Amino acid sequence: MGGFVYILANMRRGRTYIGVTNDLLRRVYEHRAGLVKGYTKYREIKRLVYFEQHDDITMAIQRETSLKRWYRSWKEALIEENNPEWRDLWDDIVK
Repeated sequence: MGGFVYILANMRRGRTYIGVTNDLLRRVYEHRAGLVKGYTKYREIKRLVYFEQHDDITMAIQRETSLKRWYRSWKEALIEENNPEWRDLWDDIVK
């Protein structure tokens, strides 16, 4: 079973959240709808700004763990390399 690593943000260069899931649509919807209690709901972090797909959920979990250890500047560079405007990718994944 595959998996996804994703990064949510509340605004450009704002607060971020890194997560992992086997169903990106469902999980991002849950964040956007405020169904996930905790950090993202309290801080209104709902904008999908980056994601990666992995063939193996174990690899996705390892990548999530690695990204969480990165410096903030490295995470911002990763996002900006793929999404320079930090636009919400939600519309792209629901098509």
